[in-house]
Amino acid sequence: MNKKCTGDEKRSDGKDNPQDLLRKLPSVDMLIGKTTDNPDFADTPRVVVIDAVRKSVDELRRTIQADPDGFREAELAPEAIDRRIGEKIEAAMAENLVSLVNATGVVVHTNLGRSLLAKDAIRHMTTISERYSNLEFDLKSGKRGSRYTAVEDILCEISGAEAAMVVNNNAAAVLLALDTLARDREVIVSRGELVEIGGSFRIPDIMAKSGGILREVGTTNRTHPGDYEQAINENTGLLLKVHTSNYAIVGFSASVSLRELVGIGKIRGLPVMEDLGSGTFVDFRRYGLMKEPTVQESVRAGADVVTFSGDKLLGGPQGGLLVGSRTVMDRIKKNPLTRAFRIDKLTLAALESTLRLYRDEDKAVREIPTLRMLTCSAEEIEQRAEALEERIRRIDSQRITAEPVDSISRAGGGSFPLLEIPTKCLSITVSGMSASRIDRLLRKGSPPVIGRIESERYLLDVRTIADDEINGIEKAIGRLPGHSNKTNQTETK
Repeated sequence: MNKKCTGDEKRSDGKDNPQDLLRKLPSVDMLIGKTTDNPDFADTPRVVVIDAVRKSVDELRRTIQADPDGFREAELAPEAIDRRIGEKIEAAMAENLVSLVNATGVVVHTNLGRSLLAKDAIRHMTTISERYSNLEFDLKSGKRGSRYTAVEDILCEISGAEAAMVVNNNAAAVLLALDTLARDREVIVSRGELVEIGGSFRIPDIMAKSGGILREVGTTNRTHPGDYEQAINENTGLLLKVHTSNYAIVGFSASVSLRELVGIGKIRGLPVMEDLGSGTFVDFRRYGLMKEPTVQESVRAGADVVTFSGDKLLGGPQGGLLVGSRTVMDRIKKNPLTRAFRIDKLTLAALESTLRLYRDEDKAVREIPTLRMLTCSAEEIEQRAEALEERIRRIDSQRITAEPVDSISRAGGGSFPLLEIPTKCLSITVSGMSASRIDRLLRKGSPPVIGRIESERYLLDVRTIADDEINGIEKAIGRLPGHSNKTNQTETK
C-alpha cells in the first residue's frame, strides 16, 4: 500500500523538510513574554521588545523559505534566537546620531558635523536649554521683544555693519535677501561666480526660487566693470557678488572687486550684495595661511548686505548671518520669510557665545576648535602624532604597524580650495588586511573612527584628532580581528 506523503518525513539526506523547520520556530507571544521577563531588558519599552521579536521570527522564516538546504538548524536554538532578539533591541535603543573621531584631516567636514563648538558656547546652550529665557521678551520694558537682539549688537560690533540678523543657514540668508531686494527684477552676477556647493545648492536655482531674474555677465574666466554697466537697465534690482569659496579660477582671469561693484551701484542707484559663503572674521594670513576675504572687509567696501555661514570658518553653530546697512536690513527683517527661516534658542545661545570670543582674536583662535585646528603649530602636530604612535605601539600584536608620514590637511566646508596645510599622519598597516577593510571595521567601532585612504594606505590625520580621543583610537585598533590589547585584557580581568 502506498504511504501518503505528509511532508513530515525526514529527507533521504537526513535533513528536516522546510515545514518541519518552520514548525520549530517558537511563537511570537512566547518570545515576547520570555524577553519581557529578562532582567536585561527590564527598562526596554514593550513596543521595542515586540518589534524585535517579530522581526527576528520573520527574518528566520524568510531565511528558511529562501534556502532551506543552506539553513543551519542551530539558528533555532533558544540561545541563538535570544541573541538575535537582543541584538535587534540593542540596535533599536541605540541613538542614531553619535559622536565619532574625525581623523580625516578635513577640519570643517560637512558630512561629520562641520565645526565643533567652543566650550563657552556649549555651556551657554546647556544653561539656556534647561531654564526659561528672555528669547522674545524685553526685560527693560516687560513687553515682547525680538530674538535677534541677542546677537545683533555684537555682530555689528565685530563686523562694523549698521544692522544684522540671523537665519537657519546661509542658503536661507541668500534666498531671503534676494526675495526682498530683487523679486521680479534682474540680478546681475558674473558668470564665473555662479557656484554650486554641496547638496546641489546652486546660485541660479536659489535665484529662481526667490523670484529674481538671473542676468549673467562676462565669461567664465574674465569679467570687467563694463560688463555690469552695460547690463544695467530699468528692470535691474541688484548687483550680486558671490565668493567662489569652493573653487578657484587661475591663469588668464579677471574679476570685478566688491569695491568696484559698490561704486557702480552708487552711481546707478542699485543695492549691492555679497555672498561670502563660509565667511570669516579672521585674516588667516597672520597665521601663515592663504588670504580669505573677511566680513569686515566686505562691510568697509560698502556692500549693502553681506551673507555668510555661522558653522564653517566662523566656528559656531549652523546659521546664516546677514549684516549690512540699516535701510536694507530693515527691509529684509520685514520679509514674511524670516519666520520660516528663524533660528531657535539653542542656536542663538551658541552663536552669541561664539561671537563674544571674537572680541579678543587671540582668545578666539585658542578656544574655537575650527580656528585652533587650522592654525595649530607644526610642533603641536608633531607631538600629537608621537603620542598617538606610542599608544598604537602598545597594542600587543606582531601584525600591526603605525608609521608616521608627512601629508596635507584641508580646511573643508567649501573654503580655501587651494589650501594644503602640512600635517602628520599615521599610516596603519595590519598584515593580511586591506586598507579598505581597516577603514570599514573602524567605522563600525565604538566610537567610530573615520580616517582616509591614500595610495592604498589607511591614514589617521592627527590635525583633527583631539588629545582625549587618542585612548579611544588605541582601543578601536586593538579590537580589530586578530589582535589582543594588553590594556583591554587587563580591564576584562
